[in-house]
Amino acid sequence: MKFSEISEGKKFTLGPVLVTEAEIMQFAGNYDDQWFHTDPVRAEQGPFHGLIASGWHTCALAMQMVSRQILAGSESYASPGLAYVKWPNPLRPGDVLTLKVLVLESRISASRPWLGIVRWQWIMLNQSGQQVLDLEATSMFKIGEEPTA
Repeated sequence: MKFSEISEGKKFTLGPVLVTEAEIMQFAGNYDDQWFHTDPVRAEQGPFHGLIASGWHTCALAMQMVSRQILAGSESYASPGLAYVKWPNPLRPGDVLTLKVLVLESRISASRPWLGIVRWQWIMLNQSGQQVLDLEATSMFKIGEEPTA
């Protein structure tokens, strides 16, 4: 999708994506190996009453959805970061995820007219409608030629 198609107020619904226990444990083993992400038996006795995914895994799943279903074929260039990220409820094995994306702002940079800027909110829901992710991201799109010095 091209920058010109990503206008303020536009909404996208992405997914569904099924998350497995094996996937949760593999991600955690590589990047966030806390016991409540890697040990299903011990996690049953823990504060979440079962295995949960790393919040960073949840973010990675959202990024995968956006990159494959919105940013593929775009002029996506970079991101300066997130305004916030929240994990209101844990992501669990067997959850089926849907990502709701709302474009909050889409504009051309005043100082860099070759750069498009999108500020958007991503809310990921499980099959019960519970939020497992809420974040606001800014993305940049190279829509023209950067001037040479």
